[in-house]
Amino acid sequence: MSGNASPRGSTTTSVAVENDNRAAKNNRRTSNLSQQDQLNNDSPPPSPVGSGADRNNKACCFCWCCCCSCSCLTLKNREPNKNQNKEATKLEKLQESNEPPTAEEIILWSQSFDKLMGNLCGRRTFREFLRSEYSEENMLFWMACEDLKNENNAELVEEKARLIYEDYISILSPKEVSLDSRVREVINRNMVDPTPHTFDEAQLQIYTLMHRDSYPRFLNSQIYKRLVQQTQTTGSQSSQLLLLQQQQQQKQQCSQSTSS
Repeated sequence: MSGNASPRGSTTTSVAVENDNRAAKNNRRTSNLSQQDQLNNDSPPPSPVGSGADRNNKACCFCWCCCCSCSCLTLKNREPNKNQNKEATKLEKLQESNEPPTAEEIILWSQSFDKLMGNLCGRRTFREFLRSEYSEENMLFWMACEDLKNENNAELVEEKARLIYEDYISILSPKEVSLDSRVREVINRNMVDPTPHTFDEAQLQIYTLMHRDSYPRFLNSQIYKRLVQQTQTTGSQSSQLLLLQQQQQQKQQCSQSTSS
């Protein structure tokens, strides 16, 4: 009897140890799950709008205020710029599609800078010359100011004034025009409440700069000399044609008189 009791006792002891190990594993697993649940509960819920870094990349469709800089608002703000650029492109194409200047117009350009700038073909030709000297922005700025002065819609005035400032006044623009500090201060004050005459002093300063600096070089440039030569050539050809027509008319009159 005593020999059979020993194996039973060892078997009972091993089963108890195994049960204790299983209970310890279950306790550890339960503890890990409870800790994970606690961490999930402590973490803040995800924001529907997103962090400040994500606002520039994601559109906050649920935000109806103007306090955030989301991509949807950025795209809406860019739409007027696209329309404005399209209108400016159409205007330039219409100007470029005009007929070439006449001989009388080309001669008037050399008489005064005002006559050159007052003529559509003259402005187009002078702009071509400024482009060759990498100073086309002066003419573009002057033309933009003229367009602004002819605008009566208050919203369009504000939009066009902002575009002119960004394109030609801002120091970050590649098309910045040369203005002194006093005129820049005047512009900054005027931009608080833009009007059609916000850039009048700046426009006058650029006009004077083109008159004194670029206009004399334009009259001595190959662009203007080529136009003058073309008019002289066409003028001599037209005078020769007139002489031939007069000679033919005289011959016809003589033949008619002899036949009669």
